[in-house]
Amino acid sequence: MPQIQLTPAERREHRANAHHLDPVVLVGGDGLTPAVQKEIDAALNAHGLIKVRIFNDDRTARELMYQQLAADLNAAPIQHIGKLVVLWRPQPAKERTLDENRMPGPRDVKVLKYSKRGGQRPEIKQLRVLGNQRLTSGGQIKRAKPKQKSIKKSQAD
Repeated sequence: MPQIQLTPAERREHRANAHHLDPVVLVGGDGLTPAVQKEIDAALNAHGLIKVRIFNDDRTARELMYQQLAADLNAAPIQHIGKLVVLWRPQPAKERTLDENRMPGPRDVKVLKYSKRGGQRPEIKQLRVLGNQRLTSGGQIKRAKPKQKSIKKSQAD
């Protein structure tokens, strides 16, 4: 597979985005084994833009690994400085399945209870409200009632 060709402006933007990243894959003394290439491929699928550290003292060997990774994994070579290599590949679209029965998750709510006497501080309570619960104006947790369907709509189904 040929590697991705980028314009200098795109390459500069990816280089800036990769500046704060840490290396996600480390290439040891054995070089580019199939397991290492598979791990780099998985990291590119997960992150898109990755740094790889190559522990090899020979600069020409590191350059060859850099070009080989870009060509084999269909990635764009972004930067090669010292023992760090930056690669980019567009992330594949993630498939999401919608679950109709899924309820919203729990959320933490702070409730203020004011004192009957005017000069005291309000009491702060931290409550966890689950997806099937609601919070009343008095600060109580109640189970939410199921949403009522109209009779006409249920007969039409």
